[in-house]
Amino acid sequence: MNIDMNLLPLFQAVAEEDNFRAAADRLGVTRSAVSQGIRRLEDGIGTALVTRTTRSVRLTEAGEKLREALSQPMSDITAALEHLAAEDQPRGLLRLAVTSIAEGFLSGPFLTRFAEANPEVTIDVVVTDEEFDIVAAGFDAGIRLGEVIEQDMIAVPMGGEQREAVVAAPAYLAKHGGPSHPRDLVHHRCIGWRPAPNVAPHRWEFAEKGVEFDVAVEPQITTNDLRLMLRTALCGAGITFAPRETFHLYVERGELVWLLEDFLPPFPGFYLYYPQRRNMAPKLRALVEHVRRWT
Repeated sequence: MNIDMNLLPLFQAVAEEDNFRAAADRLGVTRSAVSQGIRRLEDGIGTALVTRTTRSVRLTEAGEKLREALSQPMSDITAALEHLAAEDQPRGLLRLAVTSIAEGFLSGPFLTRFAEANPEVTIDVVVTDEEFDIVAAGFDAGIRLGEVIEQDMIAVPMGGEQREAVVAAPAYLAKHGGPSHPRDLVHHRCIGWRPAPNVAPHRWEFAEKGVEFDVAVEPQITTNDLRLMLRTALCGAGITFAPRETFHLYVERGELVWLLEDFLPPFPGFYLYYPQRRNMAPKLRALVEHVRRWT
């Protein structure tokens, strides 16, 4: 173990302030000195103690353990440092924020295989479509479409390109007919999605002869729950729009019908994203490796 004990007060200041700038002001040093000192301490221990982005700073699980140890006698602090330095097996709580439309993750097999391979990792999955700072909220990683991930995050693709799909139940089509062009949707009953309250319903995006456009449908039913969209569509309530894999099984069974297929081009798919590059916690490293093998 090659750890500079003189860096511990610096870490303690960061832990108490939750901010590199405030910790630097408190210690009378530069922000760069704080950042470099934390990096040296992490390199000595071999694991990340602080998760930082351009927006927030938060202690990792290992960082929380070290902060707790710093209130103990020096012999206990040394023991805690030795324990952290020796920790190389995936274990502990792994918190994930996952968009509700990531069907490949939420369907079950991906998560089941990861849990089987890492029995000492406890997994807490929050399904949410709100966009927020996952670091500030205490998450280790998130899963969502690549186009909405912050640029300072590391993003690992989960599968290939995606396509949106427009579907309706045969009962709806028998009664109301189907659209021949996306702009015809404004004359149909639609089931829409919004990510959160007080946010406008998602605009349905299409392309024709290489030109992208969207249609501002006025849904009769709007929800932030993909399952409710699916169930109401299956009951013939209207036409709905979501990633293609959401509906594939139901189309195979004849319960739903693909619509407007010629107007739905592929787009970049889902990504696992996280903020840390170096000294990644074993539990997160195991998840990243699982994603790469699975993909």
